[in-house]
Amino acid sequence: MFFLASKVFWLLAQPLSVVFLLMLIAVATLFWGRRRLAATALVLGLLIHGTVSFTNLGYLIMQPLEDHFAVPAMPPDDVDAIIMLGGATLERPSSARQITELNDAGDRLTTTLWLAQAYPTAKIFISGGSGALTDEGEAEATTAERFFLAFGIARDRLVLEGESRNTDENVANTKELLGQSADGTIVLVTSAYHMPRSVGIFEKTGLSVIPWPTDYRTPGQQSFGFDIANPVQNVNVTTAAIKEWVGLLIYNWTGKTSKLFPGP
Repeated sequence: MFFLASKVFWLLAQPLSVVFLLMLIAVATLFWGRRRLAATALVLGLLIHGTVSFTNLGYLIMQPLEDHFAVPAMPPDDVDAIIMLGGATLERPSSARQITELNDAGDRLTTTLWLAQAYPTAKIFISGGSGALTDEGEAEATTAERFFLAFGIARDRLVLEGESRNTDENVANTKELLGQSADGTIVLVTSAYHMPRSVGIFEKTGLSVIPWPTDYRTPGQQSFGFDIANPVQNVNVTTAAIKEWVGLLIYNWTGKTSKLFPGP
């Protein structure tokens, strides 16, 4: 129920959906002769679209998330388990073509590969099912398995968890598979902006992990201003940042994390 509710909510609440709904309201109210209401909806839609597409707002609100955890300055000598959270591949082309097609978060895979090579005795837990409302193909864990096998990682090092549909399920399902590794040194790999919520869920379940953030989107300290170089990327970053802040709030409110913003 939580998964379905979150998907429907975000389908309607994401910036592009809000702009679309405001345009529908503008058209409908214009036909009803409510010109002032139509104009208000149109202006709000233009303001949201313009801010999301042609400013650096998304980078500004994402940066605190990305800066909260850093890659360890002193990496551990030994690692028992490496956990990679899903969200790094394109489901439909990967399934249809039996390849591993990476999305914007593909660094999750490449960073995990680097760690797997740096710690050759560590087990690699790949957590990712399908986050889609409809079944569009194979579990992401299966897609990721092809990636690691192609780069020479032994199959017996890989532990696949292909049932989870969101971060809460990632953590719960992976914890069940950890076994003796749960008492050892565990490294967690996910996107830097996604790390605070992920660590918070692990802490809530009593598991201690070493955050290893990757997939950085923000360039560093900056002031609010126009950014017209890549409007599509601006939309994507703003959408991801808003979604993550909303996720932090909802996960804390529903008791899935012990703190709103878990500390390093």
